[in-house]
Amino acid sequence: MAFAQIAIIAHKAVPEDTLSQALLLDFYSGEIKSWSNKVPVVVFDLKPVGETRELFYKLLGKTSSRMKSIWLKKLLMGEGEPPAALESEEEVVKKVAATRGAIGYVGKVKVTGEVKIITVVAKKEK
Repeated sequence: MAFAQIAIIAHKAVPEDTLSQALLLDFYSGEIKSWSNKVPVVVFDLKPVGETRELFYKLLGKTSSRMKSIWLKKLLMGEGEPPAALESEEEVVKKVAATRGAIGYVGKVKVTGEVKIITVVAKKEK
């Protein structure tokens, strides 16, 4: 079954309640390294190539290979590490809930009360 919606989730202590696409891209590409309360941003990615990840990257306006090259460049320049890629959406929810300053994305049906939803993206059905 495919998810019709994905949720951008964050640790409950994160001060922002919404993020624009541009800000989300800045977080995921390592351009912005801390939240407005100065807490470092901890970004989590999904390892398996699947519809949730595909939809999220489409939201960012980047392909996964383009994001990989952005992270590799930052890594080589000593400007940061690529986000930790987790095995499952359940793991993303657990890690985001347990990590101050964390942000990630999962299918909306996977979201629990342990995290806050920043944005929900609906897949455009044909």
